[in-house]
Amino acid sequence: MTHVESTSVAVSRRIEAGASEIFQILADPRRHTEIDGSEMLRGAITDSVVSGVGDVFAMRMYYEQFGDYEMNNHVVEFELDRRITWEPERRDLEEDMWHHRWGFELTPDGAGATVVTETFDCSRAPEEGRNAVKNGQAWLGAMTATLERLDALCTGKPAAHAAS
Repeated sequence: MTHVESTSVAVSRRIEAGASEIFQILADPRRHTEIDGSEMLRGAITDSVVSGVGDVFAMRMYYEQFGDYEMNNHVVEFELDRRITWEPERRDLEEDMWHHRWGFELTPDGAGATVVTETFDCSRAPEEGRNAVKNGQAWLGAMTATLERLDALCTGKPAAHAAS
């Protein structure tokens, strides 16, 4: 299921795994490359699991327009087994943060299943940032692929397709 607002997008998927199991993967930056549907992540710099608001985890990234770069991700929402959200900022450049947010919300859905919703919110970003990602719509394919990979990781079922 996909939901689009003017400056945020969300993709949901029901995964046959408990919220705790799923959250353990989402809170561990070392696991993010396993589920990354954008294929931009190159690895975690930080090796500690996120434990609350205020934590910062760093990732190595690659994007054709930027080449290799690094991001600090500032955790702004954290509810154990329920919600994790962060605001990324370039770690390797001095520039203003765009204050866009990536997050996951987990909603139990029956015995042993969870609806996972990934959200990209660029409502706090400057206009140039919102335009660069088409108000988040540029990420829908990657978000769908991320949830497919998360599902496959949790259930052992193969992901249907790679990122668009």
